[in-house]
Amino acid sequence: MIEDKRKHLEFIQNVITRMSTNSFMLRGWMVTLVSALFALAAKDAQPRYVMVTWIAIPAFWLLDAFYLSQERQFRGLYDAVRLKDATDYSMDTSPYNSGCNSWSATFFSWTLIGFYVSMGLIVFLVKFLLQPHA
Repeated sequence: MIEDKRKHLEFIQNVITRMSTNSFMLRGWMVTLVSALFALAAKDAQPRYVMVTWIAIPAFWLLDAFYLSQERQFRGLYDAVRLKDATDYSMDTSPYNSGCNSWSATFFSWTLIGFYVSMGLIVFLVKFLLQPHA
């Protein structure tokens, strides 16, 4: 019985780790993409390359919110399984998809707002600096 519970918690922990890794990788790709577009814009003196980031930032923000929401839901499942005596190996996170674990709440969490709004402000600043001044 204890070994079954330990194995179930291990399954859930593996999913939590995978979701966390996906979120971290998305942020890394976001910084890489924005940096590459800045380099292209500066090299070719084409500020329109910077405008592509206005598509990338919301797209990455949406994906990051999804993975963070999934991670939070699996953490709720982990906590519930930890407290239960019987193990059914359920991986259903639907009971934990509310409140701060929901996708919309995660999208507007301070963690994501801080990162993606600051990226947007940096893009705005670079766009302003790349514009020719008369």
